[in-house]
Amino acid sequence: MSAESKGDSIEERIGDTADSSAAGWASVDKVVFFVAFGIILTVCILGVVFTEAVSAAAGAALGWVTGNFGWLFILGASGFVVFSLVLAFGRYGNIPLSQEGEGTEFSTLSWVAMMFSAGMGIGLMFFGVYEPVTHLASPPPYVEAEPGSPDAARQAMAYTFFHWGLHPWAIYAVVGLALAYSTYRMGRGNLMSSPFESLFGAERIRDRGWGKPIDILAIICTKFGSATSLGLGALQIAAGYALLTTGEFDDDPGAALPIIIICVLTVGVLFSAASGVSKGIKWLSNTNMVLAAVLLLFVFIVGPTVFMLDLIPSGIGSYLSNLVPMSFHSAVFGGTEWLASWTIFYWAWWISWTPFVGTFIAKISRGRTVREFVLGVLLVPTGVSVLWFSVFGGAGLNLQLGGVDIAGTGNEAAGFFATLQEYPFFIGAALVVMVLTAVFFISGADAGALVLGTLSSYGRKEPWKPLVLLWAVLTGAVAAVLLFVGGLEALQTFTILASSPFVLIIIGLCVALYADLRRDPLRLRSLGPVRGAATVPATVPFKETDTGSIERISPEGTTGDDAGK
Repeated sequence: MSAESKGDSIEERIGDTADSSAAGWASVDKVVFFVAFGIILTVCILGVVFTEAVSAAAGAALGWVTGNFGWLFILGASGFVVFSLVLAFGRYGNIPLSQEGEGTEFSTLSWVAMMFSAGMGIGLMFFGVYEPVTHLASPPPYVEAEPGSPDAARQAMAYTFFHWGLHPWAIYAVVGLALAYSTYRMGRGNLMSSPFESLFGAERIRDRGWGKPIDILAIICTKFGSATSLGLGALQIAAGYALLTTGEFDDDPGAALPIIIICVLTVGVLFSAASGVSKGIKWLSNTNMVLAAVLLLFVFIVGPTVFMLDLIPSGIGSYLSNLVPMSFHSAVFGGTEWLASWTIFYWAWWISWTPFVGTFIAKISRGRTVREFVLGVLLVPTGVSVLWFSVFGGAGLNLQLGGVDIAGTGNEAAGFFATLQEYPFFIGAALVVMVLTAVFFISGADAGALVLGTLSSYGRKEPWKPLVLLWAVLTGAVAAVLLFVGGLEALQTFTILASSPFVLIIIGLCVALYADLRRDPLRLRSLGPVRGAATVPATVPFKETDTGSIERISPEGTTGDDAGK
């Protein structure tokens, strides 16, 4: 069999759990779509009709989850860091996320830009100044430092790096790696449930419908996680608009203006979603990189440059020296409210984004090795986050330490603008922030809609366009409803609630990925490639026989030597 024909066969296997000839509405998984869509739509309707009751119920549920399962978020996030690093530096690091001989689809720069803008874009804008100055003004309960002191500033940067560093990207990495390996190495469907075929078999997961609850939960989790980010973006744009038009910060801006902004930007999402990854998302992601770099350079030059440079090693040192204690702080001796508002919220937010970001990163990472994937996903975005918060957070800290009350200015979304207001060319810089946030909004919602279309279309790489557009509209609707129910607090609450059960799914993905990797013919062993294997098969998918040897599965159903004839 020629390399070309083998490659074509793998393409036919990927995302082909449904009839390959099906198109349009026939390509949609009706059970997954209607159940997920129905649950999300029901929550939205209840939120509009019974706003106070939904808010009270969600608050009570949040207290129960954080009080009884906060430990699961804390241990899970740290466990994912360890697991991803073990895979990167262990015997599986050189295994490619593709068939042998296949190259990468995107350049490294575009790859980094797309996964970064999809993973954290709006959050960086919203919390870039707000989180460091808040920790400075009101230190975490685990920090022995006076509010507003230099030591509090040092710890503020440590916790900021902690919340935006290795832990969140390790959560993305393990999910994205499991999906990329399952899809491009094993040729399974591009679904959140597909990696579980290594544990339960394709018949149970795919044919008997065992995987459908996983895919439904992934859609629901993704929808509320991405809606949270869009809501934060709308709040920040609204804060900037109010400041530019009135000259004042609004302590209670209300939900009307952010909802209008969501409606306007959702139109942009529809245009981007209609153009696909190679055009819409790729172009927007590269635009984000340029605008973000310009804004970063501007603040670095006009702000306290030396202070920012000094802050980088100081913040990294505090982060690394306190990494283990910060990773395992729990509410057993107090601090429940702080953890729920910060660390547990962050871990829940990242987890709620994993079906979206993990699937999207997997989609753009074909051809990368396990080591390249893990180190790229962990280190590059973490390094950019360190630089981002050192510049913008450093600017805010410097002003706060100098007597300018950035932490107490307006609402949470106003911190970025309050800092820029102290520097020249404020109007231009504020407009760049608003445009950058809007582009992050559009690119994130676009990528999320594409992933949701894939999850509700049997894992198809190119889901039906009207379905993608429908998910894009619903994302904006969910964000608007959550803002209507309770603003930032509602966004945080529903994020934690939606992501709670998905922690177990991610743990299961880690187990499924490890089971797959142990059977990969290219894993490195001191005494040979795979136990019982006389030669290393050139291609995958493959299976382990009763005798312990490895046999390649060809598209025609033959194995072993017959597959190569």
